[in-house]
Formats: sequence, structure tokens, C-alpha cells
Amino acid sequence: MCAGHVHTAEVDGSAKGRAGWFPVRRAQVVLDHPYHAQMEESLIIDFVNPDRGPGARVSVELSEGSAERLAKLIQTALGHGPEPSPP
Repeated sequence: MCAGHVHTAEVDGSAKGRAGWFPVRRAQVVLDHPYHAQMEESLIIDFVNPDRGPGARVSVELSEGSAERLAKLIQTALGHGPEPSPP
């Protein structure tokens, strides 16, 4: 079942798209049917800069398990979690 509700957060960073690097100002996350990944549903993460139009966007589609492992790695890298187990 797809949640379809987009969660957003203002962020400060950079991403590399087709035209090179651009500043990232927003992250958008949703559990939904992926556009490209061959799975029923995925966690879709978009990093965007709305001021620069549709070309300033990087998107990632992850399986639920991959998204959970990524979240643990992020917490570990930030020093807020235990060392993750090998895949």
C-alpha cells in the first residue's frame, strides 16, 4: 500500500545533476510507486532547488530495506547510532 504523502524539509547542501553541481534547498521523501526502479513501491528521495526549475533535481528510488540500511548509515555517520551490520 502506498502512502503517497510527500514529506519535505528545507536543507542546505549541493547535488550534481546533468548540468553539473547546483545548490540543494529542499528534500522531498515519499513511499510510492517508483518511476524507474523495478519494484512495486519504493522510498523516493528528491533533492531539489525550486528556484532553479525542474533541471535542479536529483532523485533516488530505494527498496524499503535499502532505505532502512541507508538511514542507519546516516545515523552512524552522524554519531547517533551503533555501527551497522554488514549486508
